[in-house]
Amino acid sequence: MAPECRMRTSIFFFSFVSSLIWSCSLVPGVYGGWWWLLFPGHGGGGGGPAVGEATEICASTVAPNGYKCQEFNVRTEDGYILTMHRIPEGRNGDGGAAAAGPRQPVLLQHGLLVDGTTWVLNSPEESLAYVLADAGYDVWIANTRGTRWSRRHSTLDPSSPAYWRWSWDELAMYELPATVGFVYQKTGKKVDYVGHSMGALMALASLSEGKLVDKLRSAALLSPIAYLSQMKAPLWIVGARAFLGEMIASLGISEFDITGLPVTNFLKLLCLDSNIDCYDLMATLTGKNCCLNESTVELFLNYEPQPTSTRNMVHFAQTYRDGVPSKFDFGRRDANLRQYGQERPPAYNMSAISGEFPLFLSYGGRDFLSDVDDVRRLLVDLRSHDADKLTIQFVPEFAHVDFIIGVSAKTVVYDQILAFFRRLG
Repeated sequence: MAPECRMRTSIFFFSFVSSLIWSCSLVPGVYGGWWWLLFPGHGGGGGGPAVGEATEICASTVAPNGYKCQEFNVRTEDGYILTMHRIPEGRNGDGGAAAAGPRQPVLLQHGLLVDGTTWVLNSPEESLAYVLADAGYDVWIANTRGTRWSRRHSTLDPSSPAYWRWSWDELAMYELPATVGFVYQKTGKKVDYVGHSMGALMALASLSEGKLVDKLRSAALLSPIAYLSQMKAPLWIVGARAFLGEMIASLGISEFDITGLPVTNFLKLLCLDSNIDCYDLMATLTGKNCCLNESTVELFLNYEPQPTSTRNMVHFAQTYRDGVPSKFDFGRRDANLRQYGQERPPAYNMSAISGEFPLFLSYGGRDFLSDVDDVRRLLVDLRSHDADKLTIQFVPEFAHVDFIIGVSAKTVVYDQILAFFRRLG
């Protein structure tokens, strides 16, 4: 059966079953109530600030830990107004010898369905943002469009479908140049970059097109995503194969809010698959993380997940199904021709990344999203990279979330990032 036919059949089936679930009240009537399934025995998330609430990272998390914190608004070329947070120095105010002279700026970019809060959820001794600040770095935290702190636009409102008309293409094309450019302009120095998951993909996509190299000094990529064809996450696989994102889009849902009732209902349908363990969704979605602290997980569930666009989810599904990272496929030859000048969207050529640009890649053996075989395929693309400009770390026991809130991430990964940065001078 052709992909278009499979998609139409899937849409019909899921729409029919979903209507039955709604009409027969088979889904619990608790808004967003599925998220507690991430960890059996935990209460539902949502104890943190609601989307759009005024409380922000500086006041709620960073300042109480004894750090200075600043907030900035950054406007992208396509009109989105993003909030960035800055930790300009360590708790002791000087950061030791590393802080002599102007501090080296570091930009932290989060992944999919979370926001910048993830970098500051652990203790100051364990959170990457604090570790960098205390080591003498000028730390900047980005928050992607559509997440809690970045829901403004020069002309559009988040209630408008047009606001959500973007995917990771636009994040690489407009958002990353805006945040990197802002930090570069404010500090006058080339920026070191740390991206996790989708944050790594944004950098790889931009760098593959020759962008940012004039403003970035280096990039450290954690759980790097480029290829997804060997992804092991059952829920994402079933959703991609069933064209879940396309189904949600066909119902007029432009904002993919994983805690919202429409998306929750679709996810519950996917959970009918016997191969999906929906009573341990963290492992089902990301792999068996080795090193999560229960109190941090509770805090994580208070602040996350965050919305993204349905188009973004469709794009990730396309990347899985197509086997290569390509620009967004509009699903019609005429639409692709108008956008790209060709009937199929062009692929991102990861081998085009400058071999002289310093890269650090760290990936885990238990990661269901940034699968070992997919990362190795990326490394094949980078085989011509200058040997002294490419640092690779493999952590057999780590899964996807260990890299951002794992209690051992500091000693296992963050110390290696610091060593990588320091080698640059």
